Amino acid sequence: MKKHWYDYLWIVSIVYLTLGFFNILCAWIGLIFFFLPLLIAIFGGGKLYCNLFCDRGQLLSLLGKKLKLSANRRPPVFLHKKWFRYGFLAFFMVMFGQMLWITYLVGAGQRPLSQHVKLLWSIKLPWQWAYHGGVSPWVAQFSFGFYSIMLTSTLLGIITMILFRPRSWCVYCPMGTMTQLISRARSRSE
Repeated sequence: MKKHWYDYLWIVSIVYLTLGFFNILCAWIGLIFFFLPLLIAIFGGGKLYCNLFCDRGQLLSLLGKKLKLSANRRPPVFLHKKWFRYGFLAFFMVMFGQMLWITYLVGAGQRPLSQHVKLLWSIKLPWQWAYHGGVSPWVAQFSFGFYSIMLTSTLLGIITMILFRPRSWCVYCPMGTMTQLISRARSRSE
């Protein structure tokens, strides 16, 4: 089977996480992964990003299939259920909103810059070595918050990959759920 350029996008996940480890401001690059799937779905591409270009999905496939780190079991039925997927999306969006609110408070001078990464939305990891100053505190705060979300979702994907099939994360990925909702809305309006 012939390899295409997009078959190597898994490298992007590794590079992104590595850059954020050394310079937290690189977390802003992650907005590409946030908006690109949505834009592709809005402009009629459906779940093209998820099926072909998702760097995280490719990384999980590589780790699970090629390196055999996956138990390769079917994920639990509840992961496929709408109530779980939409509930996880809602939870994820609340956490994203909270991150934006904290960023606003730092920008307004009502809260000091927090130089930590929150893993799984609750475990504070000191991350001060990755911030080198030179930007407005709200810019840095957004970086810490967004990197926290990206690191947490990657960790959840890896845990799900280990326990079940390699791309089991994709079943309940918030971006996948949003692109699916956009695709359904588009098909109803056409």
